[in-house]
Amino acid sequence: MNQIYQRIAKIINSADAIIIGAGAGLSTSAGYTYAGKRFLKNFKYMHDKYGYNDMFSAGFHNFSTLEEYWGYWSKFIYLNRYSDDGLPLYKDLYQLLKDKNYFVLTTNVDHQFQKVGFSKDRLFYSQGDYGLFQCSLPCHNKTYDNEKEIKEMVNNQIDHQISSSLIPICPYCGKPMTMNLRSDNTFVEDESWYKAKDNYIRFIRENQDKKIAYLELGVGFNTPVIIKYPFWELTNKNSKATYISINLNENYAPKEIEKQSILINEDIKEVITNLLEIKENK
Repeated sequence: MNQIYQRIAKIINSADAIIIGAGAGLSTSAGYTYAGKRFLKNFKYMHDKYGYNDMFSAGFHNFSTLEEYWGYWSKFIYLNRYSDDGLPLYKDLYQLLKDKNYFVLTTNVDHQFQKVGFSKDRLFYSQGDYGLFQCSLPCHNKTYDNEKEIKEMVNNQIDHQISSSLIPICPYCGKPMTMNLRSDNTFVEDESWYKAKDNYIRFIRENQDKKIAYLELGVGFNTPVIIKYPFWELTNKNSKATYISINLNENYAPKEIEKQSILINEDIKEVITNLLEIKENK
């Protein structure tokens, strides 16, 4: 395995550009697990009352009131968006790549990249952000920072419910607000979203024919059209490109790019730790 780490370190060091494609597996490896002890520590009542065993499933519960709905979701958002200043794995990833010509494309909505120092101009959160509200209708294409409101909800709950006065309401139409997450056709793509998308497209155009590494971290097959399939296609079009996929469970590369691919079925945290050690010891 050490030889593979050395090979990846060499590729990263010599690359003209690196595009990080980050999926849910990266945040899971970093510590944002939705089940087990972390779920029971924070949402035991959802298990005892409704039988849920993980945060994700519990989030789809048909809550009887908005007060109960936001009682759950405010704590969920706080835990997975505001409760830390950046997880150690993300900090290590930043130290590994901060001096490189990089761009990040991610389906994660926990804002970890920006927390640890990755430039906002080099980030595209394609699926939204827990830290943003939008109109649930939506009646207009605008999002709103929600940190103050979420923390107020978390700090003012009785029996896991917020007061009616804290329910977020659209300032334009008066409908309830919701999270800016891509789950259906109501997802708001605001001005910042389009700016990030344009930055990503520009980065691809400027670097797609160069010596480029497509570093895929924790990306499964739930939404492969966002990261995985484009990475395969771009690698196939450029003989100087390398596709690197690190994923504990799901790893595959099509036959067309087998010779340009490195697939590692290991915990991402372990791999990044080893790559950072190689960098620091040079």
